[in-house]
Amino acid sequence: MLHLALVLPAERARAAIDLLARHPGVADVVHLLGAAVAPPGDVVQADVAREAGDELIEALRAHCTAVGGTITVTETDVALGEPIDRAERNAPGEGVDAVIWEQLEQRTDEDAALSGTFLVFLMAATLISSVGLLTDSEVLVVGGMVLGPEFGPLASVAVSIVGRRPRRALRSAGALVVGFPLAIAVTAAAVALLAATFGIPDGYLQGRRPLTSFVSHPDEFSVVVALIAGVAGMVSLTSAKAGALVGVFISVTTIPAAANIGTALVAGRPDDAAGAALQLGVNVVCLLVSAVLTLLVQRALLRRRARRGG
Repeated sequence: MLHLALVLPAERARAAIDLLARHPGVADVVHLLGAAVAPPGDVVQADVAREAGDELIEALRAHCTAVGGTITVTETDVALGEPIDRAERNAPGEGVDAVIWEQLEQRTDEDAALSGTFLVFLMAATLISSVGLLTDSEVLVVGGMVLGPEFGPLASVAVSIVGRRPRRALRSAGALVVGFPLAIAVTAAAVALLAATFGIPDGYLQGRRPLTSFVSHPDEFSVVVALIAGVAGMVSLTSAKAGALVGVFISVTTIPAAANIGTALVAGRPDDAAGAALQLGVNVVCLLVSAVLTLLVQRALLRRRARRGG
């Protein structure tokens, strides 16, 4: 269930209440006269089945945000009662499949910010993956995959493309354009320091990496896995099942590929660096394409369902 809280002008409250009361996916409606102080007005609250959320939010805009009011949406972990059961039963579709587009846009926008936190996680992920490559440790390579934050900006670019917001897409892509080169440079500096002190492991210098050599050798399976991962990652975001993202990150070699660019360049293995760069490009493009296509399909299915329900 979703809990909607509307702050709106008093003269708009009745229209919003009628809209909510008529919808089969609404469990209850509360009207607080004059309760809002800033901005001044009434407060209307409602518990809504998740699958009805996006449709109602879009319809309520004219009575709230378009006239200076606000709409707040929160997830409800537990909701009990016959009206709740009835709303979930009558709303079209399944709640787990519902997409709240405003929620998705805000979530991906936050994850796409070029922040200090994003850069720290990206650099830490590439450094861990670099150690995994140098020691031929699958465990450390997987650790770098899990830690990497790169899917946030990629998802934000996909959402922006589908939503036809080019400026937002460029801003989200900027996190990757700045973040990856910086992480590669930091990794290269760390490997150079290692080479000047303890030395680079002979196994890496001689190309003896049976467990992690795939990072520098993209093939058709790299494309297939990245495409599937893009679909799975976007579905996990739209359905609020963020836990599934861990599996997505483990499946894609974006972070290890970035790490190997810097590592191989310092270690004097330009062919490995070129292969890793190709691997990185293949993964980014395939993730983005499949994420965009997934969103387009989801939007088309939801609109078709809404028309049938209407």
